Amino acid sequence: MVHTRIRPFNTRATYPEQKLDNDLCQAVVARGTMVFLRGQIAQDLDTRESLHVGDAGKQAEKAMANIKMLLEEAGSDLSHICRVVIYLTDIRHREAVYQEMGKWLKGVFPVSTGLVVSALARPEWLVEIEVTAVIPDAA
Repeated sequence: MVHTRIRPFNTRATYPEQKLDNDLCQAVVARGTMVFLRGQIAQDLDTRESLHVGDAGKQAEKAMANIKMLLEEAGSDLSHICRVVIYLTDIRHREAVYQEMGKWLKGVFPVSTGLVVSALARPEWLVEIEVTAVIPDAA
């Protein structure tokens, strides 16, 4: 079975100043049962504009909105998230990010890993959230 690639793009469009040329996508549906999402940040997926610069809580809100949208495009939804990985550029953002994320994942109970990293791909990004989910009818 061929994997389904959702919202393919090339890094030239997202990171023009970095002279990259990588073919990626926002989500992969593997074998029709698993959904792997690219780490989501506060970015408009259509325009690639960075949003909510300086506000980790609002960045988490936009990342979660992107996650919801991508899961729905893949045939899943937030309730089928199995794993979450949260990347923060500063531990002081943890409370705002986790409070926002908790609003979206109330009652879901995924496994979760939180990491503090020195930087993300763009300096204005404070948080990145990556998820793995299942497609309910295929699981």
